[in-house]
Amino acid sequence: MTENDRKKAGLLSTAWRFFNSRNMVDGFGHISARMDDPNHFLVTPHSTPSKSSPEDFVVVDLDGNQIGSDVRLPGELPIHTEIFRARPDVGAIAHFHCHHATSFSMSEHDLAPTYFLASIFYDGIPVHPDPNLVNDKARGEALMKTLGQNRAALMRAHGFVMTGADIYEMTAGVFIIEDNAKRTQIAASMGRYDIMGEEEMEQIGKEILDHKNPIMRIWTLCAEEAKAYGS
Repeated sequence: MTENDRKKAGLLSTAWRFFNSRNMVDGFGHISARMDDPNHFLVTPHSTPSKSSPEDFVVVDLDGNQIGSDVRLPGELPIHTEIFRARPDVGAIAHFHCHHATSFSMSEHDLAPTYFLASIFYDGIPVHPDPNLVNDKARGEALMKTLGQNRAALMRAHGFVMTGADIYEMTAGVFIIEDNAKRTQIAASMGRYDIMGEEEMEQIGKEILDHKNPIMRIWTLCAEEAKAYGS
């Protein structure tokens, strides 16, 4: 493992602690990051402590083989193998069942950006129609087909998958998609609500991703809350 890969393991551990501190894991979920060797990635094993350490993350190749460990892997590992295989632009992946975002996959409403930070999803958030566990290559490929070149996809009556160019983007994406869903539900409780326009979404979203300031501000929050979560 390279020094950069060890750094990624540390960042993944920080993100995992943050997600647990916010009750986003809720007994289910896993995260991963592509290593310097693009055919290998670091991933949470099936049973990862909520107060994780970098050593908890294991190395897996794109065929799902463990390298240097023999722990139980996530049952939905094909989410990671098939997205990393098809999307060389993706550096990190998360799969969670967060309540607010997932509820949109079970409703008549699209999970559209209503809050400005959610403009990073200007390409849309498609809904994968199959609620089954993504526990084999065929289901992983089908989910990847739904995801396409988008940043995220909902999984009907199941959860969502989030991608990012790196761990910072992935972490911010998870935070933003759940936050946007919660804000949208609050607005909907008041009556009709507005979604961001296509042109303004693209302009704002690209600015956020190019400048990275909001992404890194969320990461600062992540690091602070992960540290406060304790040992």
